[in-house]
Amino acid sequence: MKQISSVQNPFIKSLVLLQEKAKARKQTETFLIEGQREITLAIKGGYTIETILFLPELISESQIIKLTNNEIELIEISKEVYQKLAYRDTTEGILAIAKTKSLQLSDLKLSENPLILIAEAPEKPGNIGALLRTADAAHLDAVIIANPKSDLYNPNIVRSSVGCLFTNQIATGTTSEIIAFLKERKINIYCATLQNSTSYHTQDYTTPTALVVGTEATGLTEEWRDEATQNIIIPMQGEIDSMNVSVAAAILIFEAKRQRGF
Repeated sequence: MKQISSVQNPFIKSLVLLQEKAKARKQTETFLIEGQREITLAIKGGYTIETILFLPELISESQIIKLTNNEIELIEISKEVYQKLAYRDTTEGILAIAKTKSLQLSDLKLSENPLILIAEAPEKPGNIGALLRTADAAHLDAVIIANPKSDLYNPNIVRSSVGCLFTNQIATGTTSEIIAFLKERKINIYCATLQNSTSYHTQDYTTPTALVVGTEATGLTEEWRDEATQNIIIPMQGEIDSMNVSVAAAILIFEAKRQRGF
């Protein structure tokens, strides 16, 4: 088995770039996953794992084989190398190099009566991770990111989603592309916005539905508001007129799930 003990090793340096640079992830079509649960969910979600790097003091080769299979390359690394690559202090001494997916709208496989979450231009990895966790909890058909500001394989998103990056169907596209995709499939568009809106709980989400949320700072762009089946709002009784995007999305999603009998 291959062993690497130096952080100056060229291969390790290339993995540091994968962690730090979206360009490196795009060029190689690979990214790093950290932690047993995340790697297990990635495999379950159909991601191809190319290599496993592990710290033998924390996890054994036999444990890794149970998680994955015998065909994946295993590399034993030193504590110094592990600490260079790992983002978290509490993970179990295992990292994986995985292949990215295309995230094309055309790759989505939707049910006959889909429920989809769309987030326009979310910037904060923590918010994206929280949206993905909520989508997983509700078992949505898909999560679509419009005009993405972040590379979805950013390690902060992988980490904050707690592996839900791998349990959801995800696609990206421009606002125009996504609206055309929804209209072609006769999916109703409900946009969470302050302008020309009606209370969210008055609408019927039992038919094919896309729930669309924007950023807390600027909300949704005019194109979404103009193309909506209905603009909706969550009534608030305090002094402010917006809430965290992941909280707002959760309220809308679980109202739709309630109406659908779940």
